[in-house]
Amino acid sequence: MTTSPRLPADLVRRAADAGAEVTEAELDRVTELALRRDARTVTIGHGRSAAATAATSAFARRWEDQGRIVLDVVTWPEEAASWLRQATRFAAAHPDLWVMAGPPGGWAQMTRRLLWSTPWEPGRTIAFAALGTERAVGLVGAGNVPGLTGATARGGTWTVRDGQLIRPRRGRPGRACAAGLT
Repeated sequence: MTTSPRLPADLVRRAADAGAEVTEAELDRVTELALRRDARTVTIGHGRSAAATAATSAFARRWEDQGRIVLDVVTWPEEAASWLRQATRFAAAHPDLWVMAGPPGGWAQMTRRLLWSTPWEPGRTIAFAALGTERAVGLVGAGNVPGLTGATARGGTWTVRDGQLIRPRRGRPGRACAAGLT
């Protein structure tokens, strides 16, 4: 990422919604995706919405019930001066895998800071459904987050590949969505 990581405030406000409650199918898929990668350690990051907090807490319990380790849990605000402190802490533990949840606006700001200032790798990151939308990925630019993967609310899987968000259709594999290439 070569431009400033900070997004214009009006763009973030339009993207900032509280987010829906996480479904059991979504939580199952996030857990399954993480376990399939044979990771032992994770760092969890989330926005401060009630839905994101509940989702990541439930994931952490499941992860630890499998004998795996949560190295750190980092929260970020929807609005901040730079997100540098949160991004540095999120990337610092060098986990096997990162897990992210939250409303799109704050997540996009945090992700842009991660790309700008840390060794964070989107291809080693699994996210919840609210972040697997054209709007959310478009705020960061699909070309900037190759390999980012996550769960849909119905328990499917989405991924960012070749500069596109690939989401499953009912009864069909996946389809590419235009998700910004900033």
